[in-house]
Parts: sequence; C-alpha cells; structure tokens
Amino acid sequence: EATLDLAERRRIRSAIRELQRQELERDEETLASKRFRPERSSQRQDEKENWPQSQRLEEEQQAALAALSEQLEAITSVEELTKLLRAAGEYEERKLIRAAIRKLRAEEIEAATLAGNVQSSR
Repeated sequence: EATLDLAERRRIRSAIRELQRQELERDEETLASKRFRPERSSQRQDEKENWPQSQRLEEEQQAALAALSEQLEAITSVEELTKLLRAAGEYEERKLIRAAIRKLRAEEIEAATLAGNVQSSR
C-alpha cells in the first residue's frame, strides 16, 4: 500500500531488508549443509566393490609407465622424443617424455661446455 509518512516508509524498507538478509542466511546455510553432506552408504559400497578393478587399472598404468620409461632411456634424439610427446595422450606419459627431453638437452649442454673447455685449453 502507498503511504505518505516517511518514517513508516523507512520502517517498511528496513523490515524488507531484514527479511532479505534472513532469507540469504537460510540459503547459505542450506548450501553449506549440501556441500558437506556425508557420503551415502550405497556410494561407499560401490567404491568398495570397484576397488579391486581400479587397483588393477592403477597397476597396469604403472607397468605401462615403467615400460615407457625404459623405452625413453634408449632414445637419444630430441626430435624423436618430441614426436612421442605430441602423440602421447596421458598426462603421466607426457610428463615422463618431457623429463627425458630435459635430460637429453642437459647432456647436450654439458657435452658442448666440455668441448668448449677443451678448445679453450688448447
């Protein structure tokens, strides 16, 4: 309703602001309770049932990464490693390949430094 009394308008506005504040607090409490809800027992049961399968997949991945690591040790060309890096799909594979590239480049720099030292000593 429309009112001409300014004091009454202020009371109405402050009451509206208080109601909005209370509603916001309730919404935040609801959101917080949903965010930190404990796991359901059925979900935990599913995880228990799938654990051996996920453990097996993890072991297979570790074996594949070990084989890749051995393969990378045999490669001595940065270009070949770069090709492998571009073809790799998994993060862990790319991580190993980048480490191998850094190692090769460090060895190349060290060899060049040694060769420069030999040249300067002559």
